Amino acid sequence: MLMRLMLLLSFMFTTSIVVGQDTLFAKVHFLYGSRPLKKYKSTEPKWFGGMLGGHAGVELDSGQILNFVPAGKFHVFAKKQNRHSSFALHTPDAFYSILGGNAAEVKKRVFYIPISAKQKMIFDSLAAAYLRQTPYDYALFGMRCGAATYDILARLNILPLYSNSKTYKKIFYPRKLRKRLFKKAATHQWRIDRAEGSSTRKWEKD
Repeated sequence: MLMRLMLLLSFMFTTSIVVGQDTLFAKVHFLYGSRPLKKYKSTEPKWFGGMLGGHAGVELDSGQILNFVPAGKFHVFAKKQNRHSSFALHTPDAFYSILGGNAAEVKKRVFYIPISAKQKMIFDSLAAAYLRQTPYDYALFGMRCGAATYDILARLNILPLYSNSKTYKKIFYPRKLRKRLFKKAATHQWRIDRAEGSSTRKWEKD
Protein backbone atom coordinates (compact mmCIF):
# COMPACT_ATOMS: atom_id res chain seq x y z
CA MET A 1 0.00 0.00 0.00
CA LEU A 2 2.80 2.38 0.95
CA MET A 3 4.67 1.50 -2.26
CA ARG A 4 1.58 2.26 -4.38
CA LEU A 5 1.14 5.62 -2.65
CA MET A 6 4.78 6.51 -3.27
CA LEU A 7 4.49 5.56 -6.95
CA LEU A 8 1.32 7.66 -7.30
CA LEU A 9 2.96 10.70 -5.71
CA SER A 10 6.01 10.24 -7.91
CA PHE A 11 3.83 10.11 -11.04
CA MET A 12 1.90 13.24 -10.04
CA PHE A 13 5.12 15.15 -9.32
CA THR A 14 6.69 14.10 -12.63
CA THR A 15 3.53 14.99 -14.55
CA SER A 16 3.41 18.47 -13.00
CA ILE A 17 7.02 19.09 -14.07
CA VAL A 18 6.29 17.99 -17.66
CA VAL A 19 3.18 20.18 -17.86
CA GLY A 20 5.14 23.15 -16.56
CA GLN A 21 7.93 22.58 -19.09
CA ASP A 22 5.46 22.23 -21.97
CA THR A 23 3.63 25.51 -21.30
CA LEU A 24 3.28 27.51 -24.51
CA PHE A 25 3.71 31.28 -24.60
CA ALA A 26 3.00 34.06 -27.04
CA LYS A 27 5.91 36.42 -26.40
CA VAL A 28 4.94 39.98 -27.30
CA HIS A 29 8.03 42.12 -27.94
CA PHE A 30 8.15 45.91 -27.64
CA LEU A 31 10.99 48.19 -28.70
CA TYR A 32 10.41 51.59 -27.08
CA GLY A 33 10.43 54.86 -29.01
CA SER A 34 13.20 57.33 -28.26
CA ARG A 35 15.23 60.33 -29.33
CA PRO A 36 18.89 61.23 -28.74
CA LEU A 37 19.72 63.26 -25.67
CA LYS A 38 20.91 66.74 -26.63
CA LYS A 39 24.58 66.09 -25.95
CA TYR A 40 24.53 62.92 -28.07
CA LYS A 41 22.73 64.29 -31.14
CA SER A 42 25.90 64.13 -33.20
CA THR A 43 26.44 60.41 -32.55
CA GLU A 44 22.94 59.00 -31.94
CA PRO A 45 20.52 58.63 -34.88
CA LYS A 46 16.96 59.88 -34.95
CA TRP A 47 14.37 57.14 -35.11
CA PHE A 48 11.19 56.91 -37.13
CA GLY A 49 8.33 58.00 -34.90
CA GLY A 50 10.59 59.43 -32.20
CA MET A 51 9.15 59.20 -28.70
CA LEU A 52 5.84 57.77 -29.97
CA GLY A 53 7.47 55.28 -32.31
CA GLY A 54 9.15 52.01 -31.43
CA HIS A 55 8.18 48.61 -32.74
CA ALA A 56 6.08 45.58 -31.78
CA GLY A 57 5.81 41.93 -32.78
CA VAL A 58 4.90 38.42 -31.60
CA GLU A 59 7.14 35.37 -31.13
CA LEU A 60 6.18 31.83 -30.20
CA ASP A 61 8.85 29.16 -29.81
CA SER A 62 10.79 29.63 -33.04
CA GLY A 63 13.23 32.37 -32.03
CA GLN A 64 11.64 34.44 -34.82
CA ILE A 65 9.47 37.50 -34.21
CA LEU A 66 6.54 38.04 -36.57
CA ASN A 67 6.21 41.79 -37.20
CA PHE A 68 4.55 44.17 -39.65
CA VAL A 69 6.75 46.53 -41.67
CA PRO A 70 6.44 49.04 -44.53
CA ALA A 71 7.54 48.03 -48.03
CA GLY A 72 7.96 50.69 -50.67
CA LYS A 73 6.66 54.25 -50.56
CA PHE A 74 5.10 55.25 -47.23
CA HIS A 75 1.35 55.86 -47.51
CA VAL A 76 -0.40 58.53 -45.44
CA PHE A 77 -3.79 56.89 -45.96
CA ALA A 78 -4.26 53.16 -46.25
CA LYS A 79 -4.98 51.73 -49.71
CA LYS A 80 -6.88 48.53 -50.39
CA GLN A 81 -4.93 48.01 -53.58
CA ASN A 82 -1.18 48.51 -54.08
CA ARG A 83 -0.38 47.70 -50.47
CA HIS A 84 3.07 48.89 -49.42
CA SER A 85 3.55 46.51 -46.52
CA SER A 86 4.63 43.05 -45.50
CA PHE A 87 4.86 40.76 -42.51
CA ALA A 88 8.39 39.56 -41.76
CA LEU A 89 10.21 37.21 -39.41
CA HIS A 90 13.18 38.66 -37.54
CA THR A 91 15.56 37.31 -34.93
CA PRO A 92 15.44 39.26 -31.64
CA ASP A 93 18.71 41.04 -32.55
CA ALA A 94 17.35 42.08 -35.96
CA PHE A 95 14.01 43.11 -34.46
CA TYR A 96 15.52 45.32 -31.76
CA SER A 97 17.96 46.98 -34.16
CA ILE A 98 15.34 47.63 -36.86
CA LEU A 99 15.32 51.41 -36.19
CA GLY A 100 19.10 51.67 -36.26
CA GLY A 101 20.03 51.12 -32.61
CA ASN A 102 22.15 48.45 -30.95
CA ALA A 103 19.87 45.59 -29.90
CA ALA A 104 21.74 45.22 -26.60
CA GLU A 105 21.26 48.88 -25.68
CA VAL A 106 17.57 49.56 -26.33
CA LYS A 107 14.62 49.80 -23.97
CA LYS A 108 12.39 46.77 -24.32
CA ARG A 109 9.59 44.77 -22.75
CA VAL A 110 8.58 41.18 -23.46
CA PHE A 111 5.20 39.89 -22.25
CA TYR A 112 4.88 36.11 -21.81
CA ILE A 113 1.22 35.19 -22.45
CA PRO A 114 0.27 31.54 -21.84
CA ILE A 115 -1.58 30.00 -24.80
CA SER A 116 -3.11 26.64 -25.63
CA ALA A 117 -2.05 24.18 -28.32
CA LYS A 118 -5.11 25.28 -30.33
CA GLN A 119 -4.03 28.93 -30.12
CA LYS A 120 -0.56 27.95 -31.31
CA MET A 121 -2.10 26.22 -34.34
CA ILE A 122 -4.10 29.36 -35.10
CA PHE A 123 -0.96 31.47 -34.81
CA ASP A 124 1.02 29.18 -37.11
CA SER A 125 -1.75 29.27 -39.74
CA LEU A 126 -2.13 33.04 -39.39
CA ALA A 127 1.61 33.63 -39.66
CA ALA A 128 1.85 31.49 -42.81
CA ALA A 129 -1.07 33.35 -44.42
CA TYR A 130 0.20 36.82 -43.46
CA LEU A 131 3.74 36.06 -44.63
CA ARG A 132 2.40 34.76 -47.93
CA GLN A 133 0.16 37.78 -48.58
CA THR A 134 -0.07 40.97 -46.54
CA PRO A 135 -3.64 41.47 -45.26
CA TYR A 136 -3.56 45.29 -45.15
CA ASP A 137 -1.58 48.37 -46.15
CA TYR A 138 0.99 50.07 -43.92
CA ALA A 139 -0.02 53.72 -43.53
CA LEU A 140 0.01 56.66 -41.12
CA PHE A 141 -3.78 56.46 -40.96
CA GLY A 142 -3.95 52.71 -41.18
CA MET A 143 -2.45 49.55 -39.78
CA ARG A 144 1.11 49.75 -38.45
CA CYS A 145 3.17 47.49 -36.18
CA GLY A 146 1.21 48.12 -32.96
CA ALA A 147 -2.20 47.64 -34.58
CA ALA A 148 -0.99 44.59 -36.51
CA THR A 149 0.32 43.01 -33.30
CA TYR A 150 -3.05 43.73 -31.66
CA ASP A 151 -4.77 42.05 -34.63
CA ILE A 152 -2.73 38.87 -34.11
CA LEU A 153 -3.46 38.76 -30.37
CA ALA A 154 -7.17 39.39 -31.01
CA ARG A 155 -7.32 36.49 -33.47
CA LEU A 156 -5.83 34.31 -30.74
CA ASN A 157 -8.72 35.43 -28.51
CA ILE A 158 -6.35 37.21 -26.10
CA LEU A 159 -7.85 40.64 -26.82
CA PRO A 160 -11.21 41.78 -28.31
CA LEU A 161 -11.34 41.58 -32.11
CA TYR A 162 -12.21 44.79 -34.01
CA SER A 163 -12.35 45.87 -37.64
CA ASN A 164 -9.07 47.13 -39.10
CA SER A 165 -10.21 50.76 -38.96
CA LYS A 166 -11.28 50.50 -35.32
CA THR A 167 -8.06 48.64 -34.46
CA TYR A 168 -5.68 51.29 -35.82
CA LYS A 169 -7.73 54.09 -34.28
CA LYS A 170 -7.48 52.42 -30.87
CA ILE A 171 -3.84 51.30 -31.30
CA PHE A 172 -2.34 54.30 -33.11
CA TYR A 173 1.14 53.53 -31.78
CA PRO A 174 2.68 50.63 -29.78
CA ARG A 175 2.32 52.25 -26.34
CA LYS A 176 -1.48 51.98 -26.67
CA LEU A 177 -1.15 48.21 -26.89
CA ARG A 178 1.46 48.02 -24.12
CA LYS A 179 -0.90 49.75 -21.69
CA ARG A 180 -3.56 47.13 -22.34
CA LEU A 181 -1.09 44.30 -21.84
CA PHE A 182 0.29 45.78 -18.62
CA LYS A 183 -3.26 45.78 -17.19
CA LYS A 184 -3.88 42.18 -18.24
CA ALA A 185 -0.45 41.13 -16.98
CA ALA A 186 -1.24 42.52 -13.53
CA THR A 187 -4.53 40.60 -13.47
CA HIS A 188 -3.22 37.29 -14.83
CA GLN A 189 0.29 37.37 -13.31
CA TRP A 190 2.03 37.27 -16.68
CA ARG A 191 5.81 37.38 -16.72
CA ILE A 192 7.38 40.54 -18.18
CA ASP A 193 11.06 40.78 -19.13
CA ARG A 194 12.53 44.29 -19.02
CA ALA A 195 15.55 46.18 -20.30
CA GLU A 196 15.88 49.91 -19.69
CA GLY A 197 18.04 51.03 -22.61
CA SER A 198 21.18 53.14 -22.90
CA SER A 199 21.70 56.45 -21.14
CA THR A 200 22.47 58.27 -24.41
CA ARG A 201 18.78 58.45 -25.41
CA LYS A 202 15.54 59.68 -23.90
CA TRP A 203 13.11 56.75 -23.87
CA GLU A 204 9.33 56.90 -23.92
CA LYS A 205 7.52 56.02 -20.71
CA ASP A 206 4.41 53.91 -20.15
